[in-house]
Amino acid sequence: MKNFIYETPTKVYFGKDEELKVGKIIAEFHPKKVLVHFGGNSARKSGLLDKVENCLREENISFVELGGVVANPELPLVREGIELGKKEGVDFVLAVGGGSVLDSSKAIANGLANPEVDVWDFHCGKAVPQKTLPKGAILTLAAAGSEMSSSCVISNPETGEKRGCNGLFNRMNFAIEDPVLTYTVSPYQTACGAVDIAMHTIERYFCPGEDTYLTDSIAEAVIKSVRKAAGDCLKDPEDYAARANMMWASSLAHNGLTQCGREFQLVVHQLEHEVSGMYPEVAHGAGLAALWCSWARYVYKANINRWLQYASNVWGLDIDFEHPEKTIETAIDMQEQYYASIGMPIGLKELGVKEDDLAKLALDCSRNKTRSLIGYKPLAYEDILVIYQMAYERG
Repeated sequence: MKNFIYETPTKVYFGKDEELKVGKIIAEFHPKKVLVHFGGNSARKSGLLDKVENCLREENISFVELGGVVANPELPLVREGIELGKKEGVDFVLAVGGGSVLDSSKAIANGLANPEVDVWDFHCGKAVPQKTLPKGAILTLAAAGSEMSSSCVISNPETGEKRGCNGLFNRMNFAIEDPVLTYTVSPYQTACGAVDIAMHTIERYFCPGEDTYLTDSIAEAVIKSVRKAAGDCLKDPEDYAARANMMWASSLAHNGLTQCGREFQLVVHQLEHEVSGMYPEVAHGAGLAALWCSWARYVYKANINRWLQYASNVWGLDIDFEHPEKTIETAIDMQEQYYASIGMPIGLKELGVKEDDLAKLALDCSRNKTRSLIGYKPLAYEDILVIYQMAYERG
């Protein structure tokens, strides 16, 4: 087991109607003005936004709104939020929505707290936020895990880049998680969310590290729980237990718990970021589903024992010790069949990705052949291109 630091500064309020506490929670921060950040009209139509703002009014908290966040949140709206925040004297950011809204809120908070630095520099690795604004979230989608993660991913539509910025400064001060707020999430987005949650855990599971059987057991439980919860949610969108388990899994999958004692590398996420950066209409979870099985088939021979553990403990397969690769390939096939069964793509062609773009995707992912994706099997430009080609052919 490798050395690690585990810290979870986010305070979670979980359960029915917990969002009604938001005014009193934010009042503890004594803000001068709150930026209420959200996505489209659903937050308004559902009545959630009015509830939230009434809670702020009850505590005499001033606020200003900024909507318009899209899937794969974009830099121009982040810049707009920063300028609005400067003009209005915002000193607290409240995200009302899913992971895209939360990531956009994190970027705005970082930009407002560091006005001397261009916010995109934080995502290009040119600068690191020295401070940030306090921020909180009311979660309406179980997927990205941004409510408890140290990650923030923003897309730049001018360049087609999708880049992450990571650090404790991105942690929410609080997160309100009411599973009822996810009842209206569409079957497709529910399935995308299930993939994203599972991938946050599965990717950590296949990071280098030894003798992490406690962490492994937690990870395996999260993966299997998400699979069950997603199936139940798709059968009955208002199954509270299923929505609750899926929402809590979203938080546990991306708050660092399932990587304790192991290295941290999200290789398939980096492969996918290039896809949804170039094709912003692609949902992140769908992109992950389209890529993961091809990546798995390409790398599994680098750590046969780890993949046998996954096949046995996650998919319940008996290990064929004479032909262990068959066991692993069966597990990968089962994962692929599961994705298809919940309406997820198993290849890039299904997402509208063009074959002519594969080389550009690999070039961007490898930063013009200057970096490799590190894991059990390092992936240089040539490896990345092969995986994209495999994923394209699967579709």
